[in-house]
Formats: sequence, C-alpha cells, structure tokens
Amino acid sequence: MTRIKKTRKAGGTAPKQAPRTPKSERVPTSKKRDTGNKSGSRQNPGTEKQGNRSGKGKQDPRLGSKKPVALELAPQTQPQVKAPKPKQPKLSDEQLLLKLEEDPRLNELLDRLEEGRVLGAEDQRWLDEQLSKIEALMEKLGITDIDEAQGEDSDDDDALLARFESGADVLKQYQDKD
Repeated sequence: MTRIKKTRKAGGTAPKQAPRTPKSERVPTSKKRDTGNKSGSRQNPGTEKQGNRSGKGKQDPRLGSKKPVALELAPQTQPQVKAPKPKQPKLSDEQLLLKLEEDPRLNELLDRLEEGRVLGAEDQRWLDEQLSKIEALMEKLGITDIDEAQGEDSDDDDALLARFESGADVLKQYQDKD
C-alpha cells in the first residue's frame, strides 16, 4: 500500500477563512505604547525633562527630600517628653547690680584698661554696654559713686564735722520720741 501525506488544506466541507486585506486598508486594533526615552535623548540637552527642572513648573514629588535618614533604628521606648525649663525668679535691682559687677569678663577688661592696653572694637562695645547698665541701675537705686562722695567731703573738714553733729541731734530726737 502506498503512503498518502496529510495536507493542511481543508476539504470542501471545512469552513472557509476570510480573505486577507491589504496592509494599507487594515485598522490597528491597539495603539502602541511609547515606553522609555525617545531616541537621541542623551545627546540632545534641550529635551522636555530638563526644561521642567529649570523652570518653576510643578516638580515631581517622587524626587525625594534632601533630609538625611538615620540608618540605624532607635530602640522603641516611650517618647521622651521635654520637661519645661524652670523659670528663674526675676532678680531684684540690687541682685542684678551685684551680678553685673562680679562678672569676670568685665573685671578682666577693666584691669586691661587700667594697665593701658587697647581693647578690640567688640570688647570695647561690650564693656560700654555693661558700664551703662551698671550706671542706670545705680541711678535707679540712688547709689552715688564713693569716689565722688569722698571728693566732696574731704575738701571741707568743717562741713564733715557739722554733718556728724547734725546726725547726733537727729538720733537724740528719735530716742526722745520713744
């Protein structure tokens, strides 16, 4: 018996296929997506992406922030609540004056001036500010310089004696009232 090869052609009983249409008449079934960069985008610096960055247009939020990120995880404990700093009581004028006069920087700068050294501009400005604060506090408290008080009284011994005697009279008057 002779061998008969099978054919792919359907016989007369098989359904017929639609005839082929030319390529120019075909309708595309789906639109091809544009993925990736366009050709030559590396060599052409005037592309859209660089134009958006240089302009003040809307920036992509996915670019991320510049804030550093800790690489180690901190152990999870109770969140630390910052305790408010206790307010220092307001100093009285006398206490403030003593604090200003006992300042080591002020004393050092005054010693330099007495030795005849020249101070820098910043040091001189700070010294002037501190001295003006001290002077204002002394005026407010009614304190006069000791040097000025001694200078007035040392000139006239009779005035000093009269002042002493008048103080004794005031003391006697006070004692008599009781």
